[in-house]
Amino acid sequence: MPPRLLSTDRSLPIALLRARERVMAPIRLMLMDVGLTEQQWRVLRVLDESGAMEPTRIADTACLLLPSLTRILQKLEEKGLVDRKPDTEDRRRQIVSISDAGSALIEANLEANHAVLLDIRARMGGERYDQLLDLLNELDKTAAPD
Repeated sequence: MPPRLLSTDRSLPIALLRARERVMAPIRLMLMDVGLTEQQWRVLRVLDESGAMEPTRIADTACLLLPSLTRILQKLEEKGLVDRKPDTEDRRRQIVSISDAGSALIEANLEANHAVLLDIRARMGGERYDQLLDLLNELDKTAAPD
């Protein structure tokens, strides 16, 4: 007899999805006000934090599929939030960087983004919040296929 599935309140995938929705709901409201999608915001955050890079690395860091990133970069470029240039060493590759307008958009919304996370941290308690982040980062490292 095959094992029974755990109840949905003990399902890791469902718990992660529920938590993601709780965290992202107020962030989505902020993003709607500035006309960005979650994915576009993640790309801008990655470029702002890490600097210029090639699309494959952006996709990996921002947790996006490369075909989706292609469309996202096109939209961000149309909005003047990123710049794309050919790689100086390999003209077949491109390097993407955040534009001044993209950096300004991040800066203008840092306080609102930070307020959302501070609220969650306050409700959870700082130690539990940090522990959750540590556990999720550990899960990411241990659960990833080799």
